[in-house]
Order: sequence, then structure tokens, then C-alpha cells
Amino acid sequence: MTSEELDIEFIAAVDRVNDHTEPFPADFLLRLYAYYKKATNNYDRPSSRKPIINAFKANALFQVKDITRDEAKQEYINLVSNYFLYRK
Repeated sequence: MTSEELDIEFIAAVDRVNDHTEPFPADFLLRLYAYYKKATNNYDRPSSRKPIINAFKANALFQVKDITRDEAKQEYINLVSNYFLYRK
């Protein structure tokens, strides 16, 4: 897959998540968060009002520190595809 094709699929996956109206499981959201931040090269500090949520987000980011932006995009796409494929 070319970089351009990957970007198109990534944007489509992000749109699919944003358009979904039902709540996602918390662990799924943390993985999406980490891959999205890595894929978009956005390392702003987590901004939740609850310190525990910020800690979970920071930990999620730490877990993806050694992958590339393209790998993060692909993992995000895979997560979204699998979620919608296997959800009830």
C-alpha cells in the first residue's frame, strides 16, 4: 500500500469512529488515542480533568513510542476494521 493509500484509509477509519454514536469500550479508546496521536505526530499533553485518565493516556502513548507513523496509521485502521467486523 502506498503512503497516499494509507492516508486515505486512515482518514476513512477516523471518520468512521467519529461518526459512530454508541460508546466504545475504554481499552479500545485508549488504543485508538495512542495510535491516532502517533499517526498524526500530535504529542500535546493529555488534557482530561481527571489525573487517572491522563495517566492512562500517557501510558498508552508510551506503549507506541517505538513504532513509525505509518505503522500507527495501519494499526488504527486494523483496530477500527476489527471492531466493526466483530461488534455485536
